[in-house]
Amino acid sequence: MSRIGIKPIPIADGVTVTLSGHSISVEGPVGKLNWAFREEMTVEVNEADKQIVVRRPDDSRLMRSLHGMTRSIIANMVSGCAQGFTKALEVYGVGYGAQVQGRTLSITCGRSHPVALAIPDGLDVEVQTPQARGDTQPARFTIRGADKQAVGEFAARARRVRPPEPYKGKGVRYAGEYVRRKVGKAFAGGAA
Repeated sequence: MSRIGIKPIPIADGVTVTLSGHSISVEGPVGKLNWAFREEMTVEVNEADKQIVVRRPDDSRLMRSLHGMTRSIIANMVSGCAQGFTKALEVYGVGYGAQVQGRTLSITCGRSHPVALAIPDGLDVEVQTPQARGDTQPARFTIRGADKQAVGEFAARARRVRPPEPYKGKGVRYAGEYVRRKVGKAFAGGAA
């Protein structure tokens, strides 16, 4: 049996789950998500125990992989609608920064123009800028939303604007991400 797929998914307080055919809808304080799962999978909502159970028809390789995946996606939908997901990113570099204008995230990262990314529906972006002018802290921005995949995908798109380079560490990186630094070019000291 699948170690992940057989676990029942607890339904958090304030979250409502509705099934209609092979589609599941989850609504909570953070947002509302819909997903159409494969018709081979069986999803049951137990209102009395406040949990969701996912079952598979047989033990074939495809069904085993779909079992765990279906359970994980539904569990992420429930926790996303209850608490939401966040990804924090930092912008390192002199003159580098980020700002939000309406539904657009604008990242300044050493190009001739700021790179504008349209913020997808269902996501919120909050920018925290360094307080003092001489502050060496990087500009930070946080992406929030109910859909884990959408949050991660938009964070990856923002990071792809300028990935951190290994010599000075400049660029956009996830908060807490370790960037392996390289030593720069060594010049001959005693050459005439």
